[in-house]
Amino acid sequence: MSEQSRFMLVASPLMENSPAFDRAAALAKAEDAALHIVAFDYLEGLATAGMVNEQALEQMRLGYVERHRQWLEEQARPLRKIGVTVTTEVVWVERPLQEILIHLKEQPMAVLIKALEPSSRLSRMMFTPLDIHLLRECPVPLHFVSHVQHALPRRIVAAVDPFHRDGQYKGLNDRILHEAVKLATACNAQVDVLYAYDLSSIGADEFGFDNASAFFSSSNAKTLFDAQGEVFNDLAERNGIPPERRHMVMGNPAKVLASYADAYNVDMIVMGRVGHNGLERLIGSTVEHLLYKMPCSVWVVAPEELADWGVS
Repeated sequence: MSEQSRFMLVASPLMENSPAFDRAAALAKAEDAALHIVAFDYLEGLATAGMVNEQALEQMRLGYVERHRQWLEEQARPLRKIGVTVTTEVVWVERPLQEILIHLKEQPMAVLIKALEPSSRLSRMMFTPLDIHLLRECPVPLHFVSHVQHALPRRIVAAVDPFHRDGQYKGLNDRILHEAVKLATACNAQVDVLYAYDLSSIGADEFGFDNASAFFSSSNAKTLFDAQGEVFNDLAERNGIPPERRHMVMGNPAKVLASYADAYNVDMIVMGRVGHNGLERLIGSTVEHLLYKMPCSVWVVAPEELADWGVS
């Protein structure tokens, strides 16, 4: 008998429920997985209360952690009643990123689930939020939950880029589709595959054209479209996606995916990412752009090298 897979849900340190709880419970139930709910607590005011002596401060910290542990247990009880195996944990830590990565190394998880924390573009320019750090460094699939219509997804879209020349993308598109099909099967959901291609981001010399005007001639554009369509259909075919569930749409990938998700009431988009020279390059440069704009939740597939990674 194979070992039961485990999902990890990162809860808010503020003892607030969120749609991420419902999504994590529904997915764990559907996939017969155990669920580990962990909160990484740190309250600045409590941690730096200058008028309280060290012993009293420690008692306050322990009291808060215990209250949070009890709160998590209250959230876990109804999940256990529907047959989900749930464990809970509270960790006091100022910077949770490394603790999360250590947890994932010590307790292998099939996915990390987390509510997407609201963040303005200006604040993201000033400092990097935890969600973006996780997007860049988490070695397992990441599910950022937001704008939930259904606890269990009903419509899933796999976003692929099968025509990229970068060798790091080899195999990632198949992994994205495999993940999407697996989720859709467990949830009894519809799965579509979408390739949003942007000709304006492609260099003419990359495809053997001497100049941009020749590249964008109608005949060459059709040749490129046909070539992309052939590669895209081969990818979809070998992953069991029927023709009516395959979509090629020209335009900026971020805008196309957001518009498609909104128009068709998509519950989840499954995407992938790769690393390059120590910096994250995202398929179609879309994941970070989309994370705070999507009208649905996002499931991010880690690159293969990170999936086999250990905390450094």
